[in-house]
Amino acid sequence: MAGFELIRRFFGNEPGERRAAPRSGVPKGAWVLVVDDSATIRAVLGKMLSQDGHVVLKAPDGETAIEMARKEKPDLIFLDIVMPGMNGFAVLRALRREPQTHDIPIVMISGNLQATEQFYVQRFGADDFMKKPFGRGEVFARIQHLTQSGRLVVRERTAEDVVPTVPEHTEAEHAAIPDIAMPDPHDMVVPPAEPS
Repeated sequence: MAGFELIRRFFGNEPGERRAAPRSGVPKGAWVLVVDDSATIRAVLGKMLSQDGHVVLKAPDGETAIEMARKEKPDLIFLDIVMPGMNGFAVLRALRREPQTHDIPIVMISGNLQATEQFYVQRFGADDFMKKPFGRGEVFARIQHLTQSGRLVVRERTAEDVVPTVPEHTEAEHAAIPDIAMPDPHDMVVPPAEPS
């Protein structure tokens, strides 16, 4: 049974079936910033969020994330921990120090579930932690938890709030993205072959 559930989670149900029931307690129209150096994670998480009615902003690195958070003031940030250059903990500290980004709820994400990471996530003020790979249910459970605790409040946007329109994928590529976040094969390190 566990094998079937894993396969079903990986491939998902029929497209109309998995979103047939509305999610209770989850706000619509939140501006969500997804920060990850993996294009796969940005695409998968972006697809999940946009299909549920959220506006998705994407940043491939920590420096871009801080700049976008200051400018766009998202309602929620999903932030990878392990990134080249400025890592997620440094981004989290920077965002918590600035008055205009201090109160944005932040969910840290990582494929490396260690007690030290969870300790630092809490110590530096993240709101939640999510382990890769993740499915739709886990993503929306995090959003629902933040909403019910009062941390995630979707702010009213004005006509001046224009979403940056830089499509990362074509419509066909977007449709082909699975509903589970798997590691990006380009990010995987292959150990060198041992000499014979």
